[in-house]
Amino acid sequence: MVIHTKNRLVEELEIDFYKELQNDYEEIVSWRRHLHQHPELSFEESETPKFIAEKLRSFGIDVREQVGGNGVIGIIEGVKPGKTIAFRADFDALPIQDEKSVSYKSTIDGVMHACGHDGHTSSLLGVAKVLSSHRKLLNGNIIFIFQHAEEKPPGGAKLMIEDGALENVDVIFGGHLTTDIPIGKIATRQGPMMASVDKFKVTLQGKGGHGARPHETIDAITIGSELVSHLQQIVSRRINPVEPAVVTIGSFHAGNAFNIIANTAELEGTVRTMNSKVRKQIEAEIRAILEGIKKADHVDYTLDYENGYPVLINHKEEATLIEKIVKENISPDSFLEKQIVLGAEDYAYYLEHKPGAYFNVGARNDQPETQFPPHHPRFDFDEKALLGLGNVFLELAAHYLTSK
Repeated sequence: MVIHTKNRLVEELEIDFYKELQNDYEEIVSWRRHLHQHPELSFEESETPKFIAEKLRSFGIDVREQVGGNGVIGIIEGVKPGKTIAFRADFDALPIQDEKSVSYKSTIDGVMHACGHDGHTSSLLGVAKVLSSHRKLLNGNIIFIFQHAEEKPPGGAKLMIEDGALENVDVIFGGHLTTDIPIGKIATRQGPMMASVDKFKVTLQGKGGHGARPHETIDAITIGSELVSHLQQIVSRRINPVEPAVVTIGSFHAGNAFNIIANTAELEGTVRTMNSKVRKQIEAEIRAILEGIKKADHVDYTLDYENGYPVLINHKEEATLIEKIVKENISPDSFLEKQIVLGAEDYAYYLEHKPGAYFNVGARNDQPETQFPPHHPRFDFDEKALLGLGNVFLELAAHYLTSK
């Protein structure tokens, strides 16, 4: 990307932001690998925020720490007034054992970066380094939001917003590396892109007893199995089939012996939807089913229902802008229209407050090591994707903050 700026301080100066990012590639990779070796779980991040803040300060960027908990914000102020744009990267890891055979394998037992957050952070640090050396070109400000705890509700985004992370921000963008699409491709879409996510836990209180005398019991396992079947019928028989929705039971625990009828059963699950009306409908259906089972099967229950991240809805103008700059400034065939997915992202909270968009960057090559999906114990990606992610951020910065 070459910017021909008409800024009076640097008239006729040509700056190639992307080339500068490429020149820093080995350093960016080293940051990524350091973070990969030293992952930290959601809400337990301590060394990672320090690492980020230290790097930002070394670039001459103003830093605010402990934003909403463990978040970090970097601020670059341009020489002239203009828009304030925000870029977001997350940096928490997952409770997964790293099973890769690489030199940068996680050194923390049972914890690894299995979703690319180490790449998001290192790439955005590279972008911050490039732009910090050219602040005289910037007509406006850049806020770099390094967010903790994306993987665990209530999510770091909500807490950072409550602590002022979006104060004075005009527009916000975020990106995610993914092995779902090949390297060199950038994907986004207008409107809903990722699902809301809710979590629920049901505890059924029956009446235990001897396995040979079922008539004297209220069998929590039988009733729990019936509940699972009823819950699966919500999507198949209650929700309009053109509406994407999922109800999944991921955990069912009951009983402790082969000849004893279980006294209690615990079931945990998740609900994913693409609009708020369906989201509310499914919660209401779950509650109605439980009331019906209570009456029919003489069982008591408790329900803990937690509304998590909302639907991620890209704003039309900003999503269209990403498509435009990818096609015009990267290559026409680099852009893909993203299909909706029922995964969830707390980046959705930012888009409830400010215009913006979220995009995916392809990180899969032909090697088997990059074929594993996110949250897999062997997840890894082509590190050239760090440049692809950074390039989109740089193009967005050039669009909003430089004279052309």
